[in-house]
Amino acid sequence: MALYEHIYLARQDISAQQAETLTEQFKTVLESLGGKVEKVEYWGVKTLAYRIKKNRKAHFTLLNIDAPPAAIAEMERQSGINEDVLRFLTIRVDALEAGPSAMMRKRDDDDRGERGERRGPRPDRGPRRPREEAPASEEGSL
Repeated sequence: MALYEHIYLARQDISAQQAETLTEQFKTVLESLGGKVEKVEYWGVKTLAYRIKKNRKAHFTLLNIDAPPAAIAEMERQSGINEDVLRFLTIRVDALEAGPSAMMRKRDDDDRGERGERRGPRPDRGPRRPREEAPASEEGSL
């Protein structure tokens, strides 16, 4: 069987419980056709880059799937019919990600401390040279 990552966006109007019910429906369809859902990640309600069907936000959910292509086709058909699903994307992958996805990992930023302070002057640079003042032109001044 092939490995897939499937992400769907559900309308912001539905509750998190209804989004979970959608996930369960997709899992049932996949399992009835011989597939298996390896991992489910609910990413929460996030702001969209642009409006989709008059929605500015959506519930995001990721499914890691091990299923035959026929099961994926049926799940995508069901997603297209469901009016609560705004968009979906299924990608075939070589291997499923073992740990949490990139959206769930905490971002490590070594450049800044806990509160976002800068580290200070860079040691590889020398002192700044004084700024040269440009002469103001009298023609363009007001």
